[in-house]
Amino acid sequence: MIAEGTASWPAASSAVIGSSLGGFYATALAEQAGWRAVLLNPAVDPARDLARYVGEITAWHSDERFYFRAEFIDELRAIAPPALTRPARYLAIIAKGDEVLSWEEMSARYRGCNVKLLEGSDHAISDFEAHWPDVVDFLGLRVDA
Repeated sequence: MIAEGTASWPAASSAVIGSSLGGFYATALAEQAGWRAVLLNPAVDPARDLARYVGEITAWHSDERFYFRAEFIDELRAIAPPALTRPARYLAIIAKGDEVLSWEEMSARYRGCNVKLLEGSDHAISDFEAHWPDVVDFLGLRVDA
C-alpha cells in the first residue's frame, strides 16, 4: 500500500525514516523507490526473528492480544532486499546498547553506508534528540532556528 501511495513521489527529493522493524520497511522501500533512508536500530532479518511469535501473542506495549500469522513471515521474506544497491543513500544510527537487536548484525548489514555507531544508548535511541542534526544534515534539510 505504501509503495502504491508513493509511486509518483520524486526519488531525488523523497526519503524515508524508520526504526526497528520500521527500519527494515524503510530499507525495502528505499531500495524499491530509489529514495534516501535514515534507519534507527533497523531490524536486519525480521522474518527470522519474528518466526517464533507465530500464533496468539500480546502487544508489546499493552495487554491487547492479537494473532500473528505465518503468512506475515512470508511477506517479510518477499520484500527483503538481498543487497543495498547504493549504500550512500543510507544513514544508519546504531546503538551498541540496543537490548533487542544485535548492533554487530546491523553494522554488518549497513557496512559501506553512512553509519553512526553509538556507544551505549538503547533500542529506542532515547537520546535521539542529540542525533537529530545528523539526520537533518544527511537529508539536506534546512531547519530554521
